[in-house]
Amino acid sequence: MKFSYDQFDLSGVQTYPLKSRKSKARLEDFAKPCPTDVHVGAFVDSLPDILAAADFKAIVRAIVAAKEHDGGVVWGLGAHVIKTGLGPVVIDLMERGFVSAIATNGAAIIHDFEIALVGATSEDVDEALGPGRFGMADETGRLLNEAITNGVAAGLGIGQAVSEFLHAKTPQFGRSSILEAAARLRIPLTVHVAIGTDIIHMHPAASGAALGEGSLRDFRYFVSNVARLERGVYLNCGSAVVLPEVFLKAVALARNRGIALAELTTVNLDFVRMYRPQTNVVARPTAGTGRGYSLVGHHEIMIPLLAAALVSRPELKTEN
Repeated sequence: MKFSYDQFDLSGVQTYPLKSRKSKARLEDFAKPCPTDVHVGAFVDSLPDILAAADFKAIVRAIVAAKEHDGGVVWGLGAHVIKTGLGPVVIDLMERGFVSAIATNGAAIIHDFEIALVGATSEDVDEALGPGRFGMADETGRLLNEAITNGVAAGLGIGQAVSEFLHAKTPQFGRSSILEAAARLRIPLTVHVAIGTDIIHMHPAASGAALGEGSLRDFRYFVSNVARLERGVYLNCGSAVVLPEVFLKAVALARNRGIALAELTTVNLDFVRMYRPQTNVVARPTAGTGRGYSLVGHHEIMIPLLAAALVSRPELKTEN
């Protein structure tokens, strides 16, 4: 059957009044011009209540509420957060009470450790790989493995072992170290290691027994921290695989023990959306109960903005 060039008859098309339609973009949700002399909190309030801006505001409210009502705020930090110079911002949040616990990976503690020792980190891999120098900084491999091996033998997890080691050594740039701050402020910090992924595993001093036992111990500490987030917030910042997987298992164990985590808020913050963070942090743990958010943006911009929005809240001024 052949069709023809007949025009569709529009004479019977039905319309309706514009005001009767349910619209997704409404004037009351629009942005407001920000005065030139305003603080960051007011700037955030001026953002539109639409899409990512609305999510950003909701995240700020959730973290503030968790702080005010002891709901707990656990930060998962990938190495990129450290490499982009955000240690001082995180430490300030730790000192202000916006951090209940920190989870991180092996690469992040390497960068933080090097910053504490010499005030610099992140070698040029392309330049170092060919001559066989990649990952072979003496102090990084020797001292970190020493801290882990001795600390685990004393009954600590990797995070506490390295944090206490730095705190005791008082290195030149220690006040810029998240690890040192965790020991100083008595904030739990756990490290979740995949054997063979970190440069310190290339050194002769690396102990598989210590790395395995310490990381498993830290996993169990982390589960305890996640189990306290019934009305709290978990933020995954810059970890694409390890921390999202560890977090999902922690949620599973908590619920296995009858802890519902029914009002949990989760946030993934990275410069692209990836499968595991989106699935294991944002979607699955909050399905049917809590709220999950995904913020897309560069860490070196978004995390300072989030921190500034938190510390500038007028309701928190008396506590700072």
